[in-house]
Amino acid sequence: MPDYQTHEHDVIVIGAGGAGLRAAIEAAASGGLSVGLVCKSLLGKAHTVMAEGGMAAAMANVDDRDNWKVHFADTMRGGQYVNNWVMAELHAKEAPDRVRELEAWGALFDRTGDGRILQRNFGGHKYPRLAHVGDRTGLEMIRTLQDHGIHQGIQVYMEHTVTALLQEGPPGGGGRIVGAFGYDRERGRFRVFKAGAVVLATGGIGRAYKITSNSWEYTGDGHALAYNAGADLMDMEFVQFHPTGMVWPPSVRGILVTEGVRGEGGRLVNKDGRRFMFDDIPDLYKNQVAADTEEGWRYVTGDKNANRPPELLTRDHVARCINREVKAGRGSPHGGVFLDIAWIREKIPNAPEHIKKKLPSMYHQFKELAGVDITTEAMEVGPTTHYIMGGVRVDGVTQMSTVPGLFAAGEVAAGLHGANRLGGNSLSDLLVFGKRAGEHAARWARAQSAASADDAQVEAAAREALAPFDRAGGENPYQVQHALQDLMQDKVGIVRNEHEMAAALDGLAALNRRAAAVGIDGNREYNPGWHTCLDLPNLLCVSEAITRCALDRRESRGGHFREDCPDKSKDFAGHNTVVQRGRDGSMHLRREPIAPPREDLKRVIEENK
Repeated sequence: MPDYQTHEHDVIVIGAGGAGLRAAIEAAASGGLSVGLVCKSLLGKAHTVMAEGGMAAAMANVDDRDNWKVHFADTMRGGQYVNNWVMAELHAKEAPDRVRELEAWGALFDRTGDGRILQRNFGGHKYPRLAHVGDRTGLEMIRTLQDHGIHQGIQVYMEHTVTALLQEGPPGGGGRIVGAFGYDRERGRFRVFKAGAVVLATGGIGRAYKITSNSWEYTGDGHALAYNAGADLMDMEFVQFHPTGMVWPPSVRGILVTEGVRGEGGRLVNKDGRRFMFDDIPDLYKNQVAADTEEGWRYVTGDKNANRPPELLTRDHVARCINREVKAGRGSPHGGVFLDIAWIREKIPNAPEHIKKKLPSMYHQFKELAGVDITTEAMEVGPTTHYIMGGVRVDGVTQMSTVPGLFAAGEVAAGLHGANRLGGNSLSDLLVFGKRAGEHAARWARAQSAASADDAQVEAAAREALAPFDRAGGENPYQVQHALQDLMQDKVGIVRNEHEMAAALDGLAALNRRAAAVGIDGNREYNPGWHTCLDLPNLLCVSEAITRCALDRRESRGGHFREDCPDKSKDFAGHNTVVQRGRDGSMHLRREPIAPPREDLKRVIEENK
């Protein structure tokens, strides 16, 4: 049995992005509890720093017509009404307090003329709602939470990866969570974390796809950890392809181009110069979209009587419209379309200075990486895998999963966003439900009697982690990872059909066999090939879940679009798709009915249609 160090805490949080930091802060604030924070990279380097546009909260600082009810209705409409409405209500009500709390902790937001937090327009939101710091909001959030959190007595384990959750009873049997097993990425030494509660805040699954805005950490770790422990995963078919990622040069393909560009007046045009988004307005939004370009401009400059430009429709719709233009041969030279913010020089004086002030990161990103000056030239953009609405099925109030003692918050948790997330709802989601997960995890841990996993679980986890070294000379893990990314991009991407997804399932079965035979040379120190070997089972797990759920949902809704079932169906409007690991290790799927919302919330939705 390999040596390992043991660390004991009351609460362990896995992931140090916005949700993880906020959960750890809240758990530590409950008093008298020991909290450990495990992060895959360095503290402060989580993918949250890449969030640019802002955090959605109905503070009504720019438009006094905004309130939690409108935000709730917008979130439900954007999610195509398969959201967890309890979470949508809590999020809309609590987001303003979480943003003000962040401000009290030192976050420096952009300001209105009278000194309040400035809010900007964003896709799917009826009113200007996104509190922001230029186009670097995620970075400011992480900086603020990190600066506040390090004074709360939290023990941080940087550059550590968790490979298994430890439970009472047999592994994967759904027994109470009592800790986690992992290793430090620098030296490869094993760690056992004993805890009364575990919070998953591991983010998303973007590295299962070839083109993604996600960082290297996003390999579906939390999803797979929960699934292997016996927890339900829900809504995995709903993957969001952000409409605007960089497309050229190839080395930067997929890097995010913030929706804030469109919120500041950026327009999407095809190679013929046509503003194509006006050609396709969904029925749900026909009464909320500008009649012409002039009305759209008035909206982004604050005219309360104007409707939004079609570029600010929901991400799923904009991404499909871009995809349609490219497939019809009307795209840009490198397979995207043009996003033009430079045109506002026709409307305002000193436009270049205005653009640099509002979008400093975008200006530098395109200048440095693509040689494009966005104050004078249009950007080439195209869809990029950005976010998964699906994840661990949780209680809407406590964020506990279906496994006792296991909590989840942020992108790894399902429910809030339904079939499609609105831009800006992610950052406020991290704050609202990170706090709730930390609070309830601490309460759970305090109420539980002491327990620990048996040594056999730890030994089994260690053997599994070391197995690739026993197969030296086996297939290179990077070859399997690249094959998986190509498969998911080609067959379970932005446009899907039954034939291709069935072929994807066969391909995934073959990739699972290949992954079981990958080998690695060398030792455990500084060995990224070994890390990739351990990432592969997680990537394959989430890819299978996405594919099975997408096959079962024979309709198009939100981020899930099937060309063989292009319309929404009432037969699929009343349930969420859930997968769970069976006793034989296979993935089992079921349809979970959605409880109808309260009558007062039904009225809120109707009043805001």
